[in-house]
Amino acid sequence: MKIIERIAEFHDDLMNWRRDIHAHPELGFEERRTSDLVAQKLAEFGCEVFRGIGRTGVVGRLRAGTSVRSIGLRADMDALPIQEATNLPYRSRHDGRMHACGHDGHTTMLLGAARYLAEARNFDGTVHFIFQPAEEGLGGGDAMVKDGLFERFPCDAIFGMHNRPGLAVGKFQIRTGPMMAGGAYFDIAVTGRGAHGARPEAGIDPVLVASHITTALQSIVSRNVRPLDTAVLSVTQIHAGDAYNVIPEQAVMRGTVRAFSSETMMLIEQNIGRIASGVAAGFGATAELDFRLIFPPLVNDADEAGFIADTAADLVGEDNVNRNGNLVMASEDFSYMLDRRPGAYIQIGNGDGAGSCEVHNPGYDFNDAALSLGASLFARLAERKLPAT
Repeated sequence: MKIIERIAEFHDDLMNWRRDIHAHPELGFEERRTSDLVAQKLAEFGCEVFRGIGRTGVVGRLRAGTSVRSIGLRADMDALPIQEATNLPYRSRHDGRMHACGHDGHTTMLLGAARYLAEARNFDGTVHFIFQPAEEGLGGGDAMVKDGLFERFPCDAIFGMHNRPGLAVGKFQIRTGPMMAGGAYFDIAVTGRGAHGARPEAGIDPVLVASHITTALQSIVSRNVRPLDTAVLSVTQIHAGDAYNVIPEQAVMRGTVRAFSSETMMLIEQNIGRIASGVAAGFGATAELDFRLIFPPLVNDADEAGFIADTAADLVGEDNVNRNGNLVMASEDFSYMLDRRPGAYIQIGNGDGAGSCEVHNPGYDFNDAALSLGASLFARLAERKLPAT
């Protein structure tokens, strides 16, 4: 591996930063300590620092030479509402919060790239280090874009990276075009008529209606979506009632939809509404749908996907870069940024050892062995995209 020698020299610093962030996880739009740490480090490196972009987001700006060319490098900072179940010495100090997706590692890799680039200045143009809040379903990427991210910090291209458990350290994978699914959340409020649990004939049971709607919704992907257009619809919650002997007035259903095109997402939304209202009407009840798009599909620009894959191959060798990686049903709100600027998103191997279970798992841990490699990729992207003359 061609890890940048200078970055390899301060690997222990990267590891310590990462473990400190891991021990102090913060949920979306609450990343105050993390933002403070990021801003402090960027300032120490010699970057211009801008705070409050998308509420708790941070952007560092680094200029070298005279070129007007620019690049954006992005990492996410937030944690998840999960109780950590590891015995690590740096495990979460906050009950119910955990870095179970590796954002502690992503933030650290980008800080490592910033430190190296600020020292080496081996580029001609402007690098924007974008530290995004609230990736986990709260719309931090959208918030930064709406807060004028690209008007204030122009980027000719933008790049992001995410760890991949099960993929060996030293390997990368990516694909051109749609790579990660768009995501939506939905709520269905089913209203019936309350009654005594021993006299169901006097009421209209919303629990029964919600159960039938749940079953009927499973027909959408199998019978309304084209087999070639991958999609997922999952009802994940049904809430109703407070007593053993009362048929409640209302039941609330909640769930998520994932698809790789806006057209498929719209099709699913229309059919959820049609089925929910139709099934409810058949029982004499009503159903109201609230459908919310949380993430657009993440689509990699062909040229920039090739560029980041070439850069990764220069680091680890072509045999260690999969340019035709699998479609990912999970969502990622870096998609909001890719909707505005050409760019690409790559997966970096997190290995398959201890802690490398799937993300969003209470036993997960980011693999420190990937830190220098990820920082080197971020740094090389800037040096290759903005070559010094």
